[in-house]
Amino acid sequence: MKNILNKLINHEQLTKEQAKMVLINISEGNYNQSQIAAFMTVYMMRSIGIEELEGFRDALLELCIPVDVNNYNTIDLCGTGGDGKNTFNISTLASFITAGAGVHVTKHGNYGVSSISGSSNVMEHLGIKFSNNNDHHKRCLDEAGICVLHAPLFHPAMKNVAPIRRELGVKTFFNMLGPMVNPAFPKNQLVGVFNLELARMYGYLYQKGTKNFAVIHAMDGYDEISLTGATKMISRNTETMLTPESFSVKQILQSDIYGGETVADSAFIFSEILNGNGTESQNNVVCANAGLAIATVTGCTINEGFEKAQESLLGGKGLNALKKLIALSN
Repeated sequence: MKNILNKLINHEQLTKEQAKMVLINISEGNYNQSQIAAFMTVYMMRSIGIEELEGFRDALLELCIPVDVNNYNTIDLCGTGGDGKNTFNISTLASFITAGAGVHVTKHGNYGVSSISGSSNVMEHLGIKFSNNNDHHKRCLDEAGICVLHAPLFHPAMKNVAPIRRELGVKTFFNMLGPMVNPAFPKNQLVGVFNLELARMYGYLYQKGTKNFAVIHAMDGYDEISLTGATKMISRNTETMLTPESFSVKQILQSDIYGGETVADSAFIFSEILNGNGTESQNNVVCANAGLAIATVTGCTINEGFEKAQESLLGGKGLNALKKLIALSN
């Protein structure tokens, strides 16, 4: 690790193989906590290189416990987190609405590190118990249309990193990796990222594979379609700007998608929206994200996807997916 740290301190970048090897060594307990913390800190002060990101991703995918749901055409809706915006759990809500619309979802998530309420925090609060049982996940997909993959159960390599991330309490390069290392290897992905540079890197790496994808970054900083302004979208076939008008809705205020101060606040907002008691702004935001996910998988237009998402939310189908998942997990 000393050689690696000296290289990074001298502003040199790691090759893909070097980056991969560092993460494998971390997983095997070959470094102490101070060395790991120093390594993570470097990437808070300078941008991650494309080969470094690819190497880190490859290591975590190689080391993960895979979920065999290859017979399903699933999507993961996942943001990197780390945008510092403290919204309610938009991509998690959109996941249930997408499932309610008949599109299978393998939702990868974790506890919040740099935010108050991560995806796993809110789902646990609502009564979902996490599992790494493959048959359970297939049953969830069959009956609820969605299964939840709580990252720590599938990434044992991260056990040496998790306490350091918690103690640091700020976004690290592991935020950037989360959406890329879904252990179900979904064929489709809607991923929100916290800056434009990362959106381009994600787009570049996904173009090299076979995954059907849409990478999004709201130009005012959100790692999802926020409807507070324009959103950059990069997919396999296009690069474009999405605006509220793309979904035939009005622009909203940042305060409209505020997530509260606690996990309980986030869970309350989550339940209110899914029960059909959300504000117009809240409903539009979750349906815009779900609509793009539906369009990414089915090939329909974004407007058609938005309409299907509205039908799922307002018709109680998203709520039904949540209720079934809670029942199955218990």
